Amino acid sequence: MGRVVHAWKSRRIRIAVNAFFVLGALTAAVLTGLHFLHSGWPLAHANPYLVGAAGALFVAAFGFKAWGWQRLFPEGQRPEALTLAAAGGAASVGGVALPGRFDEAIRIAVVRKLPGKTVGFGALALTLIVVGLLDSAALTPMASIAAAASAHGGVRAGFALVAASGLAAALLVFFLPRIARFGWVARFKVGRWLQEHCACRRTASQAWLLISVSWALRALAVFVLLQALSVGSSFPLALAFLCASAASAALPIAPAGAATQAGAGAAILIVSGIPKADAFAFSVAAQAMVIVAGAAVCAVAGVWHLAARFRRRATVVA
Repeated sequence: MGRVVHAWKSRRIRIAVNAFFVLGALTAAVLTGLHFLHSGWPLAHANPYLVGAAGALFVAAFGFKAWGWQRLFPEGQRPEALTLAAAGGAASVGGVALPGRFDEAIRIAVVRKLPGKTVGFGALALTLIVVGLLDSAALTPMASIAAAASAHGGVRAGFALVAASGLAAALLVFFLPRIARFGWVARFKVGRWLQEHCACRRTASQAWLLISVSWALRALAVFVLLQALSVGSSFPLALAFLCASAASAALPIAPAGAATQAGAGAAILIVSGIPKADAFAFSVAAQAMVIVAGAAVCAVAGVWHLAARFRRRATVVA
């Protein structure tokens, strides 16, 4: 680990890593552009009002997710909700080119770089782990509905597994403070550290509620987008698409986060009887909407922090 940290301090290493990520993003953008030139933009014939409504719902989902994440920090160390929303938006944009799970590194980098409360790396990483567990918990009722509505045994079993995993994740979050105080765990330094930094049950419940609202808004956005593209009008189908995409995002490593989620979403639509062309077009459109919403949140956060900096400078000059 020491060698890695020492190597990261090298200017050449940082330039090489940044160049690699930029090249990956440009490659993904070029390939995406070529695909759209060949097959057409999937939202070209969609209802513009419904597309706008879906985009607004995706943006609102980022906000509720940020408020839920904010509750997991100690009260005196909570970053601004807009900063956390920008971190989530940046992670969604980075998912176009970066492999799966790299979005967590993007979130950490954005939160630590933007102005505001200084949060320790360990505490920030712990909140991200808990947010991931609460994401699974929030998907439990959706996965249960999707499993009940599915006519395929394999798909039903997959959604049942997602629901069971979410239930286990919820139990782990709510019992984490007690586990940290448990006999032999409390003797170790990590146990004492968890006692100081993990959220209590009440705060975790508040975070779970807000994150559940975020996922509900995303499900509603997917349903509206299905209507906009005339792909389907089934709310269970929207839940199935969302659960499949979210489950694929939990993979430890994948070629690219957004591409993996789009592929999983398209697969569940095809299994549900949607023609392949329509399924892939809708999946790409949904991921594009999420990325555009994330980029919009990042832009708003950047303008807000820039305006705050100018206000501080004006105050100092005055």
